[in-house]
Amino acid sequence: MKLLRVGEVGKEKPALLDSDGKIRDLSAHVADIGGEAISPAGLAKIAALDPKSLPELAEGRLGACVADTGKFICIGLNFSDHAAETGATVPPEPIIFMKATSAIVGPNDNVLIPRGSEKTDWEVELGVVIGKTAKYVSEADALDYVAGYCVSHDVSERAFQTERSGQWTKGKSCDTFGPIGPWLVTKDEVADPQNLGMWLKVNGKTMQNGSTKTMVYGVAFLVSYLSQFMSLHPGDVISTGTPPGVGMGMKPPQYLKPGDVVELGMEGLGSQRQTFQADA
Repeated sequence: MKLLRVGEVGKEKPALLDSDGKIRDLSAHVADIGGEAISPAGLAKIAALDPKSLPELAEGRLGACVADTGKFICIGLNFSDHAAETGATVPPEPIIFMKATSAIVGPNDNVLIPRGSEKTDWEVELGVVIGKTAKYVSEADALDYVAGYCVSHDVSERAFQTERSGQWTKGKSCDTFGPIGPWLVTKDEVADPQNLGMWLKVNGKTMQNGSTKTMVYGVAFLVSYLSQFMSLHPGDVISTGTPPGVGMGMKPPQYLKPGDVVELGMEGLGSQRQTFQADA
């Protein structure tokens, strides 16, 4: 299934995309796309519905594909070829940082370049959405705790991230720096999360063209690994790292400016489009 949220900010309705590409209203059956609705029981309930029996919704703004995310966990330098382009070595264990959930926006919302920013950068990533509480789970069982997958844009301000000392968080958590969606694609529709093409364009020019095949730490490992340190709950999102082609890795580096348009997507997971603008 492809689950989504449609409507103005704060007024999104839960919906599913049917086989004909029509948006069907789920609001009579679930409160939102998140929490209990994306648990195994919740997804089974939605799957049992006849999509054609659901009211059709007009196309409109897409919200983030998951509501009420408790944790937005990101993995750094998780593609060996991306680590090489940034001059970093592949870490012996995953690099973990948190992106503020207040950064989450819809897949096509405008992205704000923060005041004082000169190094706002792009990163297309696979987002993993947790569907049931995971604590101390094994790698073999880890995918049982996943509800599905989405496109995640880990927008990053490199000076805030790497030149201002302290944690990466302040370069990752600026308002609007976390577009997710367009859909939450349930895991039964993703045969192999470690074999998904991914791409990103800036003003129509392809900058990133990679695959989850080159991830250092795969989805199952990451879910298991993170669950050793913290409980993962339904609606939590793990953004699993980016392939080569980020602006920071170019010679000379290239960064985003007001008016730039970024398009990105992943095989089977849909695409996003954002216009970047200066924050007020």
